[in-house]
Amino acid sequence: MSDKKKKKKNAAGISTLAPGNETSPIQGKERSWTGLVEAGEGERADKYIAEIAGILSRSQIKARGARIFVNGKEEKLSRRLASGDRIEVAWTDEPSHSLKPEKLDVQILYEDGNVFVFDKAQGMVTHPANGNWSGTLANAAVWLDAERKGEGEAPRGGIVHRLDKDTSGVIIVARNTETHEFLAAQFKNRSTRKEYWAIVRGSPAGDTGHLENCLTRDKYNRKKFVGNESQGKRAVTDYRVLARWSVEGRRDYALVALYPKTGRTHQLRVHMSGMGCPILGDPLYAQGDFFFPDATLMLHARRLRIVLPGIAEPMVFKAPTPSRFLAMLALLEKKGRRVHRA
Repeated sequence: MSDKKKKKKNAAGISTLAPGNETSPIQGKERSWTGLVEAGEGERADKYIAEIAGILSRSQIKARGARIFVNGKEEKLSRRLASGDRIEVAWTDEPSHSLKPEKLDVQILYEDGNVFVFDKAQGMVTHPANGNWSGTLANAAVWLDAERKGEGEAPRGGIVHRLDKDTSGVIIVARNTETHEFLAAQFKNRSTRKEYWAIVRGSPAGDTGHLENCLTRDKYNRKKFVGNESQGKRAVTDYRVLARWSVEGRRDYALVALYPKTGRTHQLRVHMSGMGCPILGDPLYAQGDFFFPDATLMLHARRLRIVLPGIAEPMVFKAPTPSRFLAMLALLEKKGRRVHRA
């Protein structure tokens, strides 16, 4: 961050950019903090910021796009610090106006005083982000919450987990902080059960399988992730083949149930692509398809099993099979031949 930018300190001693350097109200204010490392020598920069300096939690560091500078040079979050290092953190505040309530056309599968469960449509963004500051599921959730409670101003949307823009299906949203923490803990300890359906190009070798590796961002394309044996975050997926087709004897397709045991970004898309069976219509991890050139991403969050506050037994929420899946399955039945394997 340029030393020429004018800064001012608030009561907490956190440096903030002068008004002329703020981003738009939708994006939130840019902020920064500077300090010297006096304790915690040898700690990772992100751990130092979260646990010693107490500026942002490690999840907030990522969520708010924090950049870290050590002795004037931008460094990775994993940079080990030494005593006397000058560390600066620059981040963007949580958007204060990005969750403007919007009355949108959404499908509600379930609701009570603590949660909404939606069947998210393909093409709808889960939460405001670059290029999508309105029209998101979060905008709809805060409008619905305010409408139900009869309040003039909606609270922050409690997005607990996310689905990619082009993935449809079950997603749960908390209506208060306590519920958000209660649900988030289940995703963190992996006690939830998720099932996705995917139509893939290619045919998995076995009827069932287990996929496990580490995922890291592609250094050549920052929008993509790649599998790695040791670097990145551990990702685990089980799968079961539900049906197979051969089209004109030239290309195989399959309907697959996917059971992610972890929740990494693009996990299912990377795993299926990595085994030679990319999800049909995937704009990032699959090439255009000769037989189905107009296919959009054939990935659907079909089922979620989770415990809700005040309800002893887990609940299971299921999203109907979307029309694009029904249409594609009909085409496969028409153009292709069912392949049965023992």
